[in-house]
Amino acid sequence: MASPPGIPDIVIGRLPIYLRALTQMLQQGHTITSSHELGQRLGISSAQIRKDLSHFGEFGKQGTGYQVDHLLNQLKGILQVDREWPMVVVGAGDLGRALAHYRGFVARGFRVVGVFDTDPAKVGTVQGENTVRDIDGLEDFIRQNGVRIAMLAVPAEAAQAVADRLIVAGVRAILNYAPITLATPANVHVQYIDPVMHLQRMTYYLD
Repeated sequence: MASPPGIPDIVIGRLPIYLRALTQMLQQGHTITSSHELGQRLGISSAQIRKDLSHFGEFGKQGTGYQVDHLLNQLKGILQVDREWPMVVVGAGDLGRALAHYRGFVARGFRVVGVFDTDPAKVGTVQGENTVRDIDGLEDFIRQNGVRIAMLAVPAEAAQAVADRLIVAGVRAILNYAPITLATPANVHVQYIDPVMHLQRMTYYLD
């Protein structure tokens, strides 16, 4: 399903939250829900939920609510996770190993198909379903396997150089765990996950 152009990124960022809640509701046996019920679960106003969904069409009826399975499938289509995306992990240290072993990706539309590192001691070891490969083969592997998503779990000083290689090879989405802001072209989407930044944000609220 193609999404309408010009949707605010903050709206796109809430769609996976709705998707996760709907998945849980379906597992719990719910067949019908409403923006009010979703809002109560998520701490988001029902008006905001209705406004977010209205960007993509009409998914429910006033007074009736939403069919949980229908809305869930529509959101999967909008987010393009109604298919399986191959991904690579670059960096086979503690974090890279955890990502390679994480079992939650497949059920949500993602599969790690390659793990890469520069360390000869790590190359050839098995991480999850993959044998760690030498980073020298990164570009060829990405092109041969149609990989467009990468997770970057390398030291900050190496992150930009690796990101440049990923982009040249065809990667267009990078989940960056390195504590550095990457310089990337406009057609490459980067999400940053820095646990320290989140901890620093939380400590503001502590007495």
